[in-house]
Amino acid sequence: MGWMHTAHFLLSSPRLDTLPPLGLPEIAFVGRSNAGKSTAINTLTQQKRLAFASKTPGRTQHINLFGVGKGQVDDAVLADLPGYGYAAVPREAKLRWQRVMGNYLMTREQLAGVVLMCDPRLGMTELDEVLLEVIRPRVEQGLHFLVLLTKADKLTRAEANKALSIARLQAGGGEVRLFSALKKQGVDEAAEIIWRWTHPDAG
Repeated sequence: MGWMHTAHFLLSSPRLDTLPPLGLPEIAFVGRSNAGKSTAINTLTQQKRLAFASKTPGRTQHINLFGVGKGQVDDAVLADLPGYGYAAVPREAKLRWQRVMGNYLMTREQLAGVVLMCDPRLGMTELDEVLLEVIRPRVEQGLHFLVLLTKADKLTRAEANKALSIARLQAGGGEVRLFSALKKQGVDEAAEIIWRWTHPDAG
């Protein structure tokens, strides 16, 4: 899926009101601060530092938008949202991020799909469940939703099957896939799903 490899930085904003309406379908990447979100974006786009992957969780404090499209013409946008739930981040900053994320997920008109990163060894946390509740009304109205179980290379086959079963129950109609940036597991599949979401008329 070479289409994803065209991703390039567009803009970064700490607030929703400074995000321009780009008129293109947006795919939001969300997840706990240490769930491997930035690494997954970099793996999907085959770019090492497109999304800032840090050893210190909680570094992404803005909504970062990346354009995607062949022939230097963007036809979709990837949105990297702030990670949530990391203890070392001041409570005030956490609450601000959660408000920004909540507003984005509930009101961003061009949002076409949400990709939730989840470390299957930890399972879905309370904050993941809150996020699912926030987007549930939009999912019921047709918003696409995918759970990527990251770091899947660390699971045995039995553990992977169990994690998939549990996540499917919790995802409430969303798709669930195993994903490993290290082993490139599920990368092509996830890229194909995102292509399908943003190009519904491509067949």
